Amino acid sequence: QVQLVESGGGLVQAGGSLRLSCVASGRTSSARAMAWFRQAPGKEREFVAAVNWISSSKLYADAVKGRFTISRDNAKNTVYLQMNSLKPEDTAVYYCAASRAPVTTTAAENAYTYWGQGTQVTVSS
Repeated sequence: QVQLVESGGGLVQAGGSLRLSCVASGRTSSARAMAWFRQAPGKEREFVAAVNWISSSKLYADAVKGRFTISRDNAKNTVYLQMNSLKPEDTAVYYCAASRAPVTTTAAENAYTYWGQGTQVTVSS
């Protein structure tokens, strides 16, 4: 089992920045890719970004390319999502997710086995 705990959400004005963190614990050696998803009110959960735990290859949704950056710190078992130039449409609950080997970096939600509880990000206009 892998446990995931997100932090760093909050309220920010449009154009501002936030950095989300996701700390993994438990059998982290079994995790292969880490990802961020988000769910806005009344909408389905959608992929945001993913990073491979070993190769560091990255994948981004078109909606966040050039504004968000995903990174990982293996020593701290932590994945970050740096969010710049935030827009009101980025308002959502952001979830951290981890896949089990051999599943690697992917945008497919059903490929991820472990999920955090989520952290709220609200962007005001």
